[in-house]
Amino acid sequence: MRAVWNGATLAESDRTVVVEGNHYFPADAVDPAVLRASDRTSVCPWKGTASYHDVVVGDDVNPGAAWYYPEPRAAAGEIRDRIAFWKGVTVGPAT
Repeated sequence: MRAVWNGATLAESDRTVVVEGNHYFPADAVDPAVLRASDRTSVCPWKGTASYHDVVVGDDVNPGAAWYYPEPRAAAGEIRDRIAFWKGVTVGPAT
């Protein structure tokens, strides 16, 4: 799978984990140059507290477009050390 925004490949891996329709990429498959830390968090009742990154490509910023669970609850342990995308980021098969 590949995650793309503004023409830039953010992540690519054949080892994604799908949870609730979202592909979680291994952290080492994500280009760290496109991520900027964000203070945003949210809480999922069964996965735990999510933290967010802004996605930055050139001068364009997509606030909070990447998320991860630094300490997922036991039921969501498979997404530890993985990052997912939304807010206009296209995730689909790598070509």
